[in-house]
Amino acid sequence: MSEIEKVKRILEKSRVVALVGASPKPERASYRVMAFLLNQGYQVIPVNPLKTGQKLHGQTIVASLHDITETVDLVDIFRNSEAAASAVDDAISIGAKSVWMQLGVINQPAADRAEAAGLDVIMDRCPAIEIPRLGISKVS
Repeated sequence: MSEIEKVKRILEKSRVVALVGASPKPERASYRVMAFLLNQGYQVIPVNPLKTGQKLHGQTIVASLHDITETVDLVDIFRNSEAAASAVDDAISIGAKSVWMQLGVINQPAADRAEAAGLDVIMDRCPAIEIPRLGISKVS
């Protein structure tokens, strides 16, 4: 399966997205991407330990992936490449199906651990770019 086919399959099959590094600052990419994903029909759970309990786009921010009670399909990581490792490890430990590291976020050892644990991994891409580019329609 090509990388593009994998990206498309993940985006079409995912429903619940945990967005690690969610920010209430409109100038941040995580703020804009979360709004985009919600508009596309995804359930997005913002994760940021410094903003726990606050609302972001109407969703309550949780401290960690371990605070999410739903099954997480996709963990979208807005952290630097080094910090992404702990988010990937948390994604593995909660049984997430996929890990997505945003543009500029590359951590091959973490990606290898996730793949060894059976998760799909995408690095250095943005779903807000890929969804329209691939013609993926709203999820339901």
